[in-house]
Amino acid sequence: MQQQLMSDIEIAQSSPIRHIKKIAASLGVKEEDLEYYGKHKAKLPLHLINEETIQQHHLILVTAITPTPLGEGKTTISIGLTDGLNHIGKKAIAVLREPSLGPVFGVKGGAAGGGYSQVIPMEDINLHFTGDFSAIEKANNLLAALIDNNLQSKTRSLNLDPRTIVWKRVIDMNDRALRNIIIGLGGTGDGMPRQDGFNITPASEIMAILCMSKDMNDLKQRLGNIFIGFTYDNQPVFARDLHAVGAMAVLLKDAIKPNLVQTLEGNAAILHGGPFASIAQGTNTILATKMGLSLGDYVVTEAGFGADLGAEKFFDIKCASSGLQPEAVVLVVTVKALRYHGGALKEEWNTPSVERVEKGLPNLRKHIENLQLFGMRPVVAINHFVHDSDAEIQLIQNECRSMGIEAIVADAWADGGKGCAALAGAVATSINKKESHFHPLYKWDTSIEEKIQNIASKIYGANAVEYTPKAKTQLKKIKALGFDHMPVCIAKTPRSFSDDESKRGRPENFIVTVREFEFAAGAGFVIPLLGDVMRMPGLPAEPSAEKIDIDETGRVTGLF
Repeated sequence: MQQQLMSDIEIAQSSPIRHIKKIAASLGVKEEDLEYYGKHKAKLPLHLINEETIQQHHLILVTAITPTPLGEGKTTISIGLTDGLNHIGKKAIAVLREPSLGPVFGVKGGAAGGGYSQVIPMEDINLHFTGDFSAIEKANNLLAALIDNNLQSKTRSLNLDPRTIVWKRVIDMNDRALRNIIIGLGGTGDGMPRQDGFNITPASEIMAILCMSKDMNDLKQRLGNIFIGFTYDNQPVFARDLHAVGAMAVLLKDAIKPNLVQTLEGNAAILHGGPFASIAQGTNTILATKMGLSLGDYVVTEAGFGADLGAEKFFDIKCASSGLQPEAVVLVVTVKALRYHGGALKEEWNTPSVERVEKGLPNLRKHIENLQLFGMRPVVAINHFVHDSDAEIQLIQNECRSMGIEAIVADAWADGGKGCAALAGAVATSINKKESHFHPLYKWDTSIEEKIQNIASKIYGANAVEYTPKAKTQLKKIKALGFDHMPVCIAKTPRSFSDDESKRGRPENFIVTVREFEFAAGAGFVIPLLGDVMRMPGLPAEPSAEKIDIDETGRVTGLF
């Protein structure tokens, strides 16, 4: 096993990178079909998607147990598994989300994998990339500008009640000062004063719409279905009523196309879309997944945070909407996370402790049980770190074996595809044996309360669901608008099965509370908000931005 002596960005910068046309050629994509963004990035046209070919290829989901605050390396394992599948002779493509600048400059630093399991060019991917996030931001804020312009209009007013407006502006940055603001101050020519706020760009409904759209026509229809608020006589107002759809779609004309890059080992990777799993559906675009399945025999994709959030939404929203049929699922676990769920304090996360791991195992067991509820038989990937002891790893493998599940040590971080060859073999075998038979947890035509109860009781393990008076009032409006046929996209903390992040491990005898509802009529789901989850994060006391720099040669440092 290699020892990593360099940072992630140093490894990425020192690795050879192939011209993107060579990566495309390995997939059978003609050079004239590429839309170049320099030498190492390109957009893929949607006509390359082949629905018949998709049915013949294999979709693999990578998810994780309930993570520690810094995550457990799903992207690293996803890339390593892709390289591992290619290492054992399979034609595999990674299809992943694009990083948000918020976490890049906030807590996590870079978000393109780690060690010897990365997608490159790492700096571009973590920063402005191909401009997709900027396009989403501009389309979102164009709609916001049109709303305030209509409030100002004397001849074309929709009679919109500003107190009911739910559409917020977005920016791709962690900035707590923008959560609640007053706009329109000054004179009468500066707009109507009202309370407003910003969300982070990955929380925009436009991001969710981009990820759920099947083509440009579907995108436009979904944009038109965005709910704005109510008129003074209580009639709903949508984006189509503001004649906003055409201009918004124009801003997204390039963003709708998936982006092609490569892994450190020269294998294809498609990055597209980036909604957070704690506040949205947490998966890359349907178009990118279908593009990958059209061009490669195996597609490795991931869903954000733990399986109770990302995987549930991947199955019940993305797959149920698109008809995608996953054939395998990899559940990422780290010894560090099990110590965390066993009660270890932050300074103890990297200290070997069989006792802590044993106390944390119920969290792993619950995630395995949850994936089995969807008809999936997971393969557990133990994302290996230098502080892991053999005794701790053996304990995890014994626990999985007792459930009839295989747990394999994955050294993606240190050894790339070679370190994930055993994991790749196990996943390919599981697919060949048809060990998984996917089905969603619930049907969309059941009531919203039934859908929430299904997820809360079966996936989270809650005893009951309670609703605040505000949530009950909002639920009546949702039903009156006819949106109760939509799936639910629950927003909650990623650090616990419950809505209280202090409840680690596998909490029992708890109640979850729906404090309020939002709905994304364009994206096509209702959003119950649990606990104190928010749509605009703040920066930590020591943000990663303080460590990022560039020298006179253009070399970026500090992206970890």
